[in-house]
Amino acid sequence: MDNSKERTLQNYLIAGGFGGICTTLIGHPFDTIKVRMQVVPGLYINSFDATWKIITHEGRTGLYKGMSAQLIGIVPIFALSILSYESGKKLLTKIDEDEQNLKPKKLFLAGMFSGLTTTIFSVPGERIKCLLQMQNNTKKYHGFFDCLVKLLQEGGIRNLYVGTCATLLRDIPSSGIYFAVYETTMRTIQQNTTQKSIWHPMVAGGLAGISNWIVAMPADVLKSRIQIAHVDKYPQGLRSAFREMMNKEGPIGLYRGIVPIIIRSFPANAACFLGIHVALDFFDKFK
Repeated sequence: MDNSKERTLQNYLIAGGFGGICTTLIGHPFDTIKVRMQVVPGLYINSFDATWKIITHEGRTGLYKGMSAQLIGIVPIFALSILSYESGKKLLTKIDEDEQNLKPKKLFLAGMFSGLTTTIFSVPGERIKCLLQMQNNTKKYHGFFDCLVKLLQEGGIRNLYVGTCATLLRDIPSSGIYFAVYETTMRTIQQNTTQKSIWHPMVAGGLAGISNWIVAMPADVLKSRIQIAHVDKYPQGLRSAFREMMNKEGPIGLYRGIVPIIIRSFPANAACFLGIHVALDFFDKFK
């Protein structure tokens, strides 16, 4: 990420939130398809079949189920993610070292720190999002806040944090890859051109998004299964879900829903980093 020593952590916090809004508006329909394919194996032949069936039986709005939960959750998650990443870079920068020239290993570590810090927001948000996305015409939950209240009534705060271990297993390594790929791609592009372009963060963000999901997908499948299941279905949590998947579907089950999420990854993350750069350029211009 282009760095300016005069930018404050507050600038990164706001820019990250704006980037999260951009990525949600572009990518949510693909995320709905991904979750449906992950949780109900065999119901859909492929991504296109899933899209067609959702639109046919639930209308186009079916693709946007759970988006309110995503938007409510994504702003603090992305804001905290960018803030934590920039803070991580500062912590890993030696006195005589330029932050813009940190090696990929340190960028990866800073990204992992980002993935760790966002869990407190991402787990409840994704729990609610997945439950809303899995609803058909028979609705138990009527929107984000209704789902939130019912989950709290049924099991308290603990009920919101179902799937925490799987989320950590997904987000810590994948966030490291995400930011390391983004930064190294931006550096490569900028070394070969003297002109700035909006395409630079879009290309780097898109490639970072694809890299992120290749790493994150197995844990994300398990997370989705755990978060929509009855509380007693997986008594050992992640281990129970993994054991069931290996017995019934084998390793290929860990990449169920990969096609829609890869299709989503490039435009959604391109929009995310474009939004972040637009916000940061705004702060640079009007500071």
